[in-house]
Amino acid sequence: MQTSWVDRYCRKLQTVAYVKTYFSCFFCCLFTKISYLCRCKDTDFSRKRIKTAQKMTKLSVNINKVATLRNARGGNNPNVLAVALDAELFGAQGITVHPRPDERHIRYQDVRDIRPRVTTEFNIEGNPIDSFTQLVLEVVPTQVTLVPDGHDQLTSNHGWDTIEHRQFLTDICQTFKAAGIRTSIFVDPAPKMVEGAKVCGADRVELYTEPYASGYKVNREAAIAPFIAAAEEARRVGLGLNAGHDLSLENLHYYHELIPWTDEVSIGHALICDALYMGLRETIQQYLKALQ
Repeated sequence: MQTSWVDRYCRKLQTVAYVKTYFSCFFCCLFTKISYLCRCKDTDFSRKRIKTAQKMTKLSVNINKVATLRNARGGNNPNVLAVALDAELFGAQGITVHPRPDERHIRYQDVRDIRPRVTTEFNIEGNPIDSFTQLVLEVVPTQVTLVPDGHDQLTSNHGWDTIEHRQFLTDICQTFKAAGIRTSIFVDPAPKMVEGAKVCGADRVELYTEPYASGYKVNREAAIAPFIAAAEEARRVGLGLNAGHDLSLENLHYYHELIPWTDEVSIGHALICDALYMGLRETIQQYLKALQ
């Protein structure tokens, strides 16, 4: 039977409608899939970015040894302030100084000169005797680290007993925190000392890492074990975590690899020694790489 032109026209319309519906469904599904994949990609990127941010550990360069070299000859060479500013320029995320009463390296006036010029975190560490406390309250650094060293002590060699000295540390923490200064207590890698620092009202603890550094070559797994325990306790009680003393390019990466939630490492002696050979810029870059 011969179909009329009306029937043929209707069939064409049905075909066109079918094709339009097919492609409409196809592109709708395609765009939905693309949108889903983009959201997944953005989510994965965000997760990676968050994960990276959580693991970021700041490098604070201790410039005491620069001051020691300057003081050996008198005058102002090397210029401590210039070194601090250059260290920041080369990538350091903080500057640390440790003024002692005899001013054998960093002087109190150095602290006053450096404070208004640095743009990264400024950390002052030392024994909170009256003159030190007055200096810290005068310049108001980002952070003060309380270290129990004597006036004639060559270098720091132990942390606070936060249980025995609880009342003293509690009072001094309150004094600094009232001035808006983040307070960290230098402790040995013992969970009970970390817990004691929390009771004293500290914001952070700095783990005294000389035992780790001295034991690293012998048995690094055994050397790091007490530091992991102390670091986990800091995380459990909600304290920020710093580390310092004899950390170097040799042992820093392993320390950070096992305790990646460390907020900050303060490094001076080894870093300045390395800078004699590699230069300050390259040395700081190498230390930053070790923290990745």
